[in-house]
Amino acid sequence: MFIARISKIVICLILINLVLFAQQTNFESNVSKRGTTAAPFMNISQGARATAMGSAFVAVADDPSAIFWNPAGLSRLSKNGFMVDHTLWIADLRYNFIAASVNVGEFGTIGVSFINSDYGEMNVTTIEEPNGTGETFSVKDLAFSIAWSFNITDNFSIGFNPKVIYQSIWNMSDYAFAIDMGVLYNTPFDGITLGMAITNFGDKMSLTGNTGVVLYDPDESTTGNNDRIPTVLQTDKWDLPLGFKVGLSYKAVESENHSLMFAVDASHPNNDYESVNIGGEYTFNQIFSIRGGYKSLFLADSEESFTIGAGLSQNLFGNVNITFNYSYSEFGLLSEVQKFTIGINF
Repeated sequence: MFIARISKIVICLILINLVLFAQQTNFESNVSKRGTTAAPFMNISQGARATAMGSAFVAVADDPSAIFWNPAGLSRLSKNGFMVDHTLWIADLRYNFIAASVNVGEFGTIGVSFINSDYGEMNVTTIEEPNGTGETFSVKDLAFSIAWSFNITDNFSIGFNPKVIYQSIWNMSDYAFAIDMGVLYNTPFDGITLGMAITNFGDKMSLTGNTGVVLYDPDESTTGNNDRIPTVLQTDKWDLPLGFKVGLSYKAVESENHSLMFAVDASHPNNDYESVNIGGEYTFNQIFSIRGGYKSLFLADSEESFTIGAGLSQNLFGNVNITFNYSYSEFGLLSEVQKFTIGINF
Protein backbone atom coordinates (compact mmCIF):
# COMPACT_ATOMS: atom_id res chain seq x y z
CA MET A 1 0.00 0.00 0.00
CA PHE A 2 2.82 2.41 0.93
CA ILE A 3 4.74 1.69 -2.28
CA ALA A 4 1.60 2.07 -4.37
CA ARG A 5 0.92 5.50 -2.87
CA ILE A 6 4.48 6.67 -3.52
CA SER A 7 4.19 5.44 -7.09
CA LYS A 8 1.04 7.46 -7.69
CA ILE A 9 2.68 10.58 -6.24
CA VAL A 10 5.74 10.25 -8.49
CA ILE A 11 3.65 9.62 -11.60
CA CYS A 12 1.56 12.72 -10.79
CA LEU A 13 4.71 14.80 -10.30
CA ILE A 14 6.08 13.64 -13.64
CA LEU A 15 2.83 14.50 -15.41
CA ILE A 16 2.63 17.91 -13.69
CA ASN A 17 6.18 18.79 -14.72
CA LEU A 18 5.50 17.62 -18.25
CA VAL A 19 2.53 20.00 -18.44
CA LEU A 20 4.59 22.86 -17.00
CA PHE A 21 7.37 22.24 -19.53
CA ALA A 22 4.81 22.20 -22.33
CA GLN A 23 3.38 25.52 -21.17
CA GLN A 24 6.86 27.01 -20.98
CA THR A 25 7.51 25.87 -24.54
CA ASN A 26 4.32 27.52 -25.78
CA PHE A 27 4.99 30.89 -24.18
CA GLU A 28 8.78 31.03 -24.43
CA SER A 29 9.51 29.03 -27.56
CA ASN A 30 11.91 31.70 -28.82
CA VAL A 31 13.89 31.98 -25.59
CA SER A 32 16.40 29.24 -24.86
CA LYS A 33 17.64 30.51 -21.46
CA ARG A 34 20.97 28.97 -22.37
CA GLY A 35 23.57 29.46 -19.66
CA THR A 36 21.10 30.82 -17.08
CA THR A 37 21.23 28.07 -14.44
CA ALA A 38 23.53 27.27 -11.55
CA ALA A 39 25.56 24.05 -11.26
CA PRO A 40 25.87 23.42 -15.03
CA PHE A 41 28.19 20.49 -14.26
CA MET A 42 25.05 18.50 -13.40
CA ASN A 43 24.36 18.32 -17.15
CA ILE A 44 27.65 16.56 -17.95
CA SER A 45 26.98 12.98 -19.04
CA GLN A 46 28.27 10.36 -16.62
CA GLY A 47 29.53 6.92 -17.59
CA ALA A 48 31.54 6.23 -20.74
CA ARG A 49 29.04 3.64 -21.97
CA ALA A 50 26.06 6.00 -21.83
CA THR A 51 28.09 8.87 -23.28
CA ALA A 52 29.29 6.77 -26.22
CA MET A 53 25.64 6.02 -27.02
CA GLY A 54 24.98 9.72 -27.56
CA SER A 55 23.68 10.07 -23.99
CA ALA A 56 20.52 8.22 -25.04
CA PHE A 57 20.31 6.22 -21.83
CA VAL A 58 17.15 7.12 -19.90
CA ALA A 59 15.38 3.98 -21.15
CA VAL A 60 18.50 1.78 -20.86
CA ALA A 61 19.83 2.64 -17.36
CA ASP A 62 21.19 -0.86 -16.69
CA ASP A 63 24.43 -0.14 -14.81
CA PRO A 64 25.25 1.91 -11.68
CA SER A 65 25.27 5.13 -13.73
CA ALA A 66 21.46 4.74 -13.70
CA ILE A 67 21.68 6.87 -10.54
CA PHE A 68 22.50 9.79 -12.83
CA TRP A 69 20.30 8.92 -15.84
CA ASN A 70 17.20 7.28 -14.42
CA PRO A 71 17.21 5.91 -10.84
CA ALA A 72 14.41 3.49 -11.73
CA GLY A 73 16.98 1.35 -13.54
CA LEU A 74 18.76 0.42 -10.30
CA SER A 75 16.07 -2.08 -9.29
CA ARG A 76 16.66 -4.02 -12.51
CA LEU A 77 20.35 -4.67 -11.90
CA SER A 78 20.97 -8.37 -11.31
CA LYS A 79 24.18 -7.75 -9.33
CA ASN A 80 25.64 -5.25 -6.90
CA GLY A 81 27.82 -2.77 -8.75
CA PHE A 82 30.54 -0.17 -8.38
CA MET A 83 31.96 2.18 -11.01
CA VAL A 84 34.48 5.00 -11.29
CA ASP A 85 34.27 7.41 -14.23
CA HIS A 86 36.90 10.01 -15.16
CA THR A 87 36.09 12.79 -17.64
CA LEU A 88 38.62 14.85 -19.59
CA TRP A 89 36.34 17.84 -20.08
CA ILE A 90 36.84 20.94 -22.21
CA ALA A 91 39.39 23.64 -21.25
CA ASP A 92 41.53 21.04 -19.44
CA LEU A 93 38.88 20.56 -16.75
CA ARG A 94 38.34 17.16 -15.17
CA TYR A 95 35.39 15.52 -13.47
CA ASN A 96 35.12 12.31 -11.47
CA PHE A 97 31.96 10.28 -10.93
CA ILE A 98 31.68 7.40 -8.46
CA ALA A 99 28.56 5.25 -8.17
CA ALA A 100 27.61 2.09 -6.32
CA SER A 101 24.44 0.03 -6.03
CA VAL A 102 23.37 -2.68 -3.57
CA ASN A 103 20.32 -4.91 -3.85
CA VAL A 104 18.40 -5.06 -0.55
CA GLY A 105 15.94 -7.76 -1.53
CA GLU A 106 12.22 -7.02 -1.22
CA PHE A 107 13.02 -3.40 -0.33
CA GLY A 108 14.52 -2.75 -3.77
CA THR A 109 17.97 -1.36 -4.56
CA ILE A 110 19.95 1.40 -2.86
CA GLY A 111 22.54 3.46 -4.73
CA VAL A 112 24.99 6.23 -3.87
CA SER A 113 26.89 8.58 -6.17
CA PHE A 114 29.49 11.32 -5.89
CA ILE A 115 30.64 13.91 -8.43
CA ASN A 116 33.61 16.22 -7.98
CA SER A 117 35.62 18.57 -10.17
CA ASP A 118 39.30 19.31 -10.66
CA TYR A 119 39.93 22.84 -11.93
CA GLY A 120 43.40 23.19 -10.47
CA GLU A 121 44.75 26.23 -8.65
CA MET A 122 44.39 29.59 -10.44
CA ASN A 123 46.22 32.88 -9.89
CA VAL A 124 44.43 35.86 -8.38
CA THR A 125 44.77 38.87 -10.69
CA THR A 126 43.62 42.47 -10.36
CA ILE A 127 43.59 45.54 -12.61
CA GLU A 128 46.65 46.85 -10.78
CA GLU A 129 48.41 43.44 -10.90
CA PRO A 130 47.29 41.65 -14.07
CA ASN A 131 50.15 39.13 -13.77
CA GLY A 132 49.00 37.97 -10.36
CA THR A 133 49.05 39.05 -6.74
CA GLY A 134 50.85 35.94 -5.53
CA GLU A 135 47.61 34.49 -4.19
CA THR A 136 45.76 31.52 -5.70
CA PHE A 137 42.14 30.41 -5.61
CA SER A 138 40.21 27.29 -6.48
CA VAL A 139 36.79 26.32 -7.84
CA LYS A 140 34.83 23.30 -6.64
CA ASP A 141 31.79 21.45 -7.96
CA LEU A 142 30.43 18.65 -5.77
CA ALA A 143 27.29 16.53 -5.71
CA PHE A 144 26.32 13.63 -3.47
CA SER A 145 23.19 11.51 -3.77
CA ILE A 146 21.47 8.47 -2.24
CA ALA A 147 19.05 6.71 -4.58
CA TRP A 148 16.28 4.17 -3.96
CA SER A 149 14.57 2.09 -6.62
CA PHE A 150 12.07 -0.76 -6.59
CA ASN A 151 9.89 -2.79 -8.96
CA ILE A 152 6.16 -2.25 -8.67
CA THR A 153 5.46 -5.08 -11.12
CA ASP A 154 7.59 -7.26 -13.37
CA ASN A 155 7.31 -4.56 -16.06
CA PHE A 156 7.21 -1.29 -14.10
CA SER A 157 10.03 0.22 -12.00
CA ILE A 158 10.33 3.50 -10.17
CA GLY A 159 13.22 5.35 -8.55
CA PHE A 160 14.17 8.41 -6.51
CA ASN A 161 17.53 10.12 -6.17
CA PRO A 162 17.72 12.92 -3.54
CA LYS A 163 20.97 14.86 -3.71
CA VAL A 164 23.04 17.70 -2.30
CA ILE A 165 24.79 20.03 -4.78
CA TYR A 166 27.66 22.32 -3.76
CA GLN A 167 29.61 24.98 -5.65
CA SER A 168 32.36 27.34 -4.55
CA ILE A 169 34.76 29.84 -6.10
CA TRP A 170 37.42 31.46 -3.94
CA ASN A 171 35.57 32.52 -0.74
CA MET A 172 32.06 32.31 -2.25
CA SER A 173 29.92 29.18 -1.99
CA ASP A 174 26.41 27.76 -1.76
CA TYR A 175 24.61 24.43 -1.70
CA ALA A 176 21.20 23.19 -2.79
CA PHE A 177 18.96 20.18 -2.31
CA ALA A 178 17.35 18.47 -5.30
CA ILE A 179 15.81 15.19 -6.37
CA ASP A 180 15.64 13.05 -9.49
CA MET A 181 12.62 10.84 -10.18
CA GLY A 182 12.28 8.25 -12.90
CA VAL A 183 10.25 5.32 -14.21
CA LEU A 184 10.92 2.38 -16.54
CA TYR A 185 8.21 0.38 -18.29
CA ASN A 186 8.55 -2.73 -20.41
CA THR A 187 6.03 -2.10 -23.16
CA PRO A 188 3.88 -4.87 -24.71
CA PHE A 189 6.08 -4.59 -27.80
CA ASP A 190 8.86 -7.17 -27.65
CA GLY A 191 12.23 -5.69 -26.66
CA ILE A 192 11.00 -2.08 -26.29
CA THR A 193 11.34 -0.24 -22.96
CA LEU A 194 9.97 3.21 -22.15
CA GLY A 195 11.82 5.47 -19.71
CA MET A 196 11.09 8.88 -18.22
CA ALA A 197 13.05 10.97 -15.74
CA ILE A 198 12.95 14.40 -14.11
CA THR A 199 16.35 15.58 -12.91
CA ASN A 200 17.55 18.32 -10.53
CA PHE A 201 14.14 19.35 -9.22
CA GLY A 202 14.95 21.53 -6.21
CA ASP A 203 16.35 24.73 -4.71
CA LYS A 204 17.95 27.77 -6.27
CA MET A 205 21.59 28.71 -5.67
CA SER A 206 23.22 32.03 -4.84
CA LEU A 207 26.94 32.32 -4.13
CA THR A 208 27.72 34.23 -0.93
CA GLY A 209 30.88 34.78 1.11
CA ASN A 210 33.76 37.09 1.99
CA THR A 211 34.62 37.75 -1.66
CA GLY A 212 31.35 39.70 -1.90
CA VAL A 213 32.41 42.16 0.81
CA VAL A 214 33.58 45.52 -0.59
CA LEU A 215 34.33 48.97 0.81
CA TYR A 216 31.66 51.48 -0.22
CA ASP A 217 31.31 55.26 -0.14
CA PRO A 218 27.57 56.11 0.13
CA ASP A 219 28.13 59.74 -0.87
CA GLU A 220 31.15 60.44 -3.04
CA SER A 221 30.25 64.12 -3.32
CA THR A 222 30.80 64.66 0.42
CA THR A 223 34.23 64.99 2.00
CA GLY A 224 35.01 63.99 5.54
CA ASN A 225 32.45 61.19 5.66
CA ASN A 226 33.26 57.51 6.08
CA ASP A 227 34.14 56.37 2.57
CA ARG A 228 35.12 52.82 3.55
CA ILE A 229 31.94 51.21 4.82
CA PRO A 230 32.05 47.39 4.59
CA THR A 231 29.24 46.32 2.25
CA VAL A 232 28.08 42.92 1.04
CA LEU A 233 27.19 42.62 -2.63
CA GLN A 234 23.91 40.78 -3.12
CA THR A 235 23.97 38.01 -5.75
CA ASP A 236 20.94 36.67 -7.61
CA LYS A 237 19.47 33.22 -7.04
CA TRP A 238 19.69 30.86 -10.01
CA ASP A 239 17.65 27.78 -10.83
CA LEU A 240 19.25 24.37 -11.02
CA PRO A 241 19.44 22.76 -14.50
CA LEU A 242 16.01 21.13 -14.33
CA GLY A 243 15.37 18.64 -17.09
CA PHE A 244 12.74 16.23 -18.35
CA LYS A 245 13.68 13.27 -20.55
CA VAL A 246 11.63 10.57 -22.18
CA GLY A 247 13.21 7.75 -24.15
CA LEU A 248 12.83 4.37 -25.80
CA SER A 249 15.28 1.49 -25.99
CA TYR A 250 14.96 -1.44 -28.37
CA LYS A 251 16.84 -4.73 -28.10
CA ALA A 252 16.87 -5.71 -31.75
CA VAL A 253 19.06 -8.80 -31.24
CA GLU A 254 19.55 -10.77 -28.04
CA SER A 255 21.39 -14.07 -28.41
CA GLU A 256 24.24 -15.91 -26.71
CA ASN A 257 26.91 -14.45 -28.99
CA HIS A 258 25.37 -11.26 -30.35
CA SER A 259 23.46 -8.34 -28.84
CA LEU A 260 22.27 -5.21 -30.64
CA MET A 261 20.44 -2.34 -28.97
CA PHE A 262 19.20 1.07 -30.12
CA ALA A 263 18.05 3.99 -27.97
CA VAL A 264 16.57 7.44 -28.45
CA ASP A 265 15.92 10.21 -25.89
CA ALA A 266 13.99 13.44 -26.20
CA SER A 267 15.20 16.13 -23.80
CA HIS A 268 13.43 19.25 -22.53
CA PRO A 269 15.73 21.32 -20.24
CA ASN A 270 14.94 24.62 -18.54
CA ASN A 271 18.16 26.22 -19.85
CA ASP A 272 18.09 25.41 -23.55
CA TYR A 273 15.89 24.35 -26.46
CA GLU A 274 14.62 20.80 -26.87
CA SER A 275 16.87 18.20 -28.51
CA VAL A 276 17.11 14.50 -29.32
CA ASN A 277 19.89 12.01 -28.52
CA ILE A 278 20.28 8.76 -30.43
CA GLY A 279 22.65 5.84 -29.95
CA GLY A 280 23.34 2.17 -30.37
CA GLU A 281 25.44 -0.66 -28.95
CA TYR A 282 26.64 -3.95 -30.41
CA THR A 283 28.11 -6.61 -28.09
CA PHE A 284 29.92 -9.76 -29.19
CA ASN A 285 30.00 -12.81 -26.94
CA GLN A 286 29.21 -10.61 -23.90
CA ILE A 287 32.86 -9.50 -23.94
CA PHE A 288 33.48 -6.75 -26.50
CA SER A 289 31.17 -3.84 -27.30
CA ILE A 290 31.24 -1.00 -29.78
CA ARG A 291 28.98 2.02 -29.48
CA GLY A 292 28.05 5.14 -31.36
CA GLY A 293 25.53 7.94 -31.27
CA TYR A 294 24.68 11.57 -31.88
CA LYS A 295 23.94 14.10 -29.16
CA SER A 296 21.84 17.28 -29.32
CA LEU A 297 20.20 16.44 -32.62
CA PHE A 298 17.99 19.32 -33.92
CA LEU A 299 19.58 21.75 -31.42
CA ALA A 300 20.76 24.86 -33.26
CA ASP A 301 24.26 26.23 -32.57
CA SER A 302 25.24 23.18 -30.51
CA GLU A 303 28.92 22.22 -30.43
CA GLU A 304 28.08 18.64 -29.47
CA SER A 305 27.54 16.05 -32.20
CA PHE A 306 28.70 12.46 -32.77
CA THR A 307 29.97 10.09 -30.10
CA ILE A 308 31.81 6.78 -30.31
CA GLY A 309 33.20 4.29 -27.83
CA ALA A 310 34.05 0.72 -26.94
CA GLY A 311 34.06 -1.55 -23.93
CA LEU A 312 35.41 -4.80 -22.53
CA SER A 313 33.76 -7.13 -20.02
CA GLN A 314 35.45 -10.06 -18.29
CA ASN A 315 34.21 -12.49 -15.65
CA LEU A 316 36.59 -13.28 -12.81
CA PHE A 317 36.30 -15.65 -9.85
CA GLY A 318 32.94 -16.89 -11.02
CA ASN A 319 30.50 -14.20 -9.88
CA VAL A 320 32.71 -11.10 -10.27
CA ASN A 321 32.59 -9.12 -13.50
CA ILE A 322 35.08 -6.38 -14.47
CA THR A 323 34.26 -3.80 -17.16
CA PHE A 324 36.27 -1.08 -18.87
CA ASN A 325 34.59 1.48 -21.14
CA TYR A 326 35.85 4.41 -23.18
CA SER A 327 34.03 7.18 -25.05
CA TYR A 328 34.99 10.01 -27.36
CA SER A 329 32.64 12.94 -27.94
CA GLU A 330 33.12 15.60 -30.58
CA PHE A 331 32.68 19.11 -29.16
CA GLY A 332 33.18 21.35 -32.21
CA LEU A 333 35.23 24.48 -31.54
CA LEU A 334 35.78 23.31 -27.97
CA SER A 335 37.75 20.24 -29.08
CA GLU A 336 36.74 16.82 -27.74
CA VAL A 337 35.66 15.14 -24.52
CA GLN A 338 37.01 11.75 -23.44
CA LYS A 339 35.74 9.46 -20.68
CA PHE A 340 37.18 6.37 -19.00
CA THR A 341 35.08 4.10 -16.79
CA ILE A 342 36.01 1.06 -14.72
CA GLY A 343 33.27 -1.05 -13.17
CA ILE A 344 32.97 -4.06 -10.87
CA ASN A 345 29.80 -6.14 -10.62
CA PHE A 346 29.41 -8.88 -8.03
